[in-house]
Amino acid sequence: MELLICDCDGVLVDSEIIAMRVVERELAARLPDVDVPSLVYDTAGMTTAAILERVQRHTQRALPGGTLEQIRLAVDRALDEELEPLPGVRMALDTIRMAKAVVSNSSLPRVKHALARAELTAVFGERVFSADSVAKPKPAPDVYRHAANALAAPPARCLVVEDSVTGVTAARLAGMSVIGFTGASHVVHDQEQRLLKVGALAVIDRMDLLPELVDSWSVREV
Repeated sequence: MELLICDCDGVLVDSEIIAMRVVERELAARLPDVDVPSLVYDTAGMTTAAILERVQRHTQRALPGGTLEQIRLAVDRALDEELEPLPGVRMALDTIRMAKAVVSNSSLPRVKHALARAELTAVFGERVFSADSVAKPKPAPDVYRHAANALAAPPARCLVVEDSVTGVTAARLAGMSVIGFTGASHVVHDQEQRLLKVGALAVIDRMDLLPELVDSWSVREV
């Protein structure tokens, strides 16, 4: 392996639980007669736009104009106040002697802001990629392929760390090997089985386990 690619939300920073809580609150205020928690359950890794499309499709009701931007701003405010890095992530990344990149479904400004808050900017430099740059976000493989092309890294030589079914699916479709991560606050009880089912080749729940796993990784069929 020559390139370690990390998702941001739920892998580097414990942000998914914050964003999910805000999205649920904002949707409940607009749809008070709808069981919003059941509609947004297990949406980790999805863009806010995709979550809203899912809610509108299931309820067959249109949300008020401007809802997407209002929710994005509410999420950004919450992240500004509450965002923290995942325990042990900086030490794990500093230990791994491999080029590193970030691939996220979040907007590029949000990802860069998250990395700055977590003091991880220097780890990744300009090797930060967002679904803003491609036609389709995860679970499509577009953003992973874009990152590999930009960094001249063959997909088979890329090792990805992902926390969601959406992300694992995207990386596997791009032809990359995937380590699942289940150490973030939002993770559901059966997440390890979910990640393995869609193609993760190993799953860890602590960042201090990552360096040894990466060091022992050999090129595998993908």
